[in-house]
Amino acid sequence: MKLWAGRFSKEIDQKTNDFNSSISFDSRMIEEDIQGSIAHATMLGSCGIIEQSEADLICKELKQICTDILNGTLSIAPNAEDVHTFVEGELTQRIGVSGKRLHTARSRNDQVALDIRLYLKKECDLLYNQITELITVLCKKAIVHKGDVMPGYTHLQRAQPITFGHHLMAYAEMLLRDLGRLKDAKARMDELPLGAGALAGTTYPLNRSLTAQLLGFDRVTNNSLDSVADRDFCVELASIVALAMVHLSRFSEEIILWCSWEFKFVELDDAFSTGSSIMPQKKNPDIAELVRGKSGRVIGDVVTLLTMLKGLPLAYNKDMQEDKEAIFDAVDTLKMCLTAFIPMIETMKVLPENMRNAAARGFINATDCADYLVNKGLAFRDAYKITGTLVAQCIEQNLTLETLPLEDYRTVCDTFDNDIYNAISLDRCVNERNVLGAPAPENVQAQATRVLKLLTEQ
Repeated sequence: MKLWAGRFSKEIDQKTNDFNSSISFDSRMIEEDIQGSIAHATMLGSCGIIEQSEADLICKELKQICTDILNGTLSIAPNAEDVHTFVEGELTQRIGVSGKRLHTARSRNDQVALDIRLYLKKECDLLYNQITELITVLCKKAIVHKGDVMPGYTHLQRAQPITFGHHLMAYAEMLLRDLGRLKDAKARMDELPLGAGALAGTTYPLNRSLTAQLLGFDRVTNNSLDSVADRDFCVELASIVALAMVHLSRFSEEIILWCSWEFKFVELDDAFSTGSSIMPQKKNPDIAELVRGKSGRVIGDVVTLLTMLKGLPLAYNKDMQEDKEAIFDAVDTLKMCLTAFIPMIETMKVLPENMRNAAARGFINATDCADYLVNKGLAFRDAYKITGTLVAQCIEQNLTLETLPLEDYRTVCDTFDNDIYNAISLDRCVNERNVLGAPAPENVQAQATRVLKLLTEQ
């Protein structure tokens, strides 16, 4: 039976019912719906709004319904309008008229607002744990490779020497910000909307604070209109998820490049690669490619939510049913990507020799050559021009700054001496970049250790 039966003289058209129904996707909130209903019934009994005996009976049977669903003895009816209708209908079928008292002082508007908050609070915790796991993997791998020199890039051109550990920690920092955003978003959604009714509260003497306490909410909402019309928390979480996906996508792009024969900086484990149907030599980074592709899908979910909300007057409108598929898809996609991404990174084989060879061929110590001249008293702009001339000469002669003879250095500038070769060695270039945040190995070690400690304290 429809919760809104009575006003209508006809049954709803079947195709219209299918179009209107949300059971196919909101049924995943059934535990939260039952949890909310138990708290609501408990509060109704405590406040004397319904008999305590009826409240106890309702709570007992709701717990049994939840158990029956979890153990598979009760299936969710696919033709139910929504999860709320199904639960209330099942309850009433089991205990009769007492089940009909559950919806006293409650609307589906504040009920669904409660369910989705409860559900997303839990999902925030799951995402937080997964991202924490990925950061941990990155930190441990960074410590192992804290001294492995590789080219740092700008414009995808070799720029300056860094280490692979330093590169990994850049992604750890991005993901740390994602953790912070998740924590903030969960704190903002930690409000109980139940008690707002359809839009204007209720004349029943509710104890909303008791319901909030029973459900683990930090506080209650302050405006009944906003309570049922607010989906900011969905948009905020989807935006956080989209940004996390963008971080994974950027990382995936680099992994894809690094796996190519043109780079060959890393090799993915066979368990996280695929082959070609026609080319037997291929080993494709499909996991990374899928993560990169799915980031666009999640960005689309954010756009869906924003577009759905942008023209809605207060309070509740049926358009808001569209919130669930978008936010569920966004969260599900990030969880799925992290599930594959974490072990892919953990098992990834790093090829330090190839990285170092690329660094040696890229003139990425040119800035250090210029700095050498600055330390000898030249102005940086003059030193910059001299070094650029030397790089052009090396390219013409198929040499590097390390292999260019000293007499060629001195032909361009007589300030150069034998100590130039020590000044431009890759290890020295990296080791002396020890200002806070720079890629010196001891910095990478300290940064990774600090982040791991931070994760254990949260």
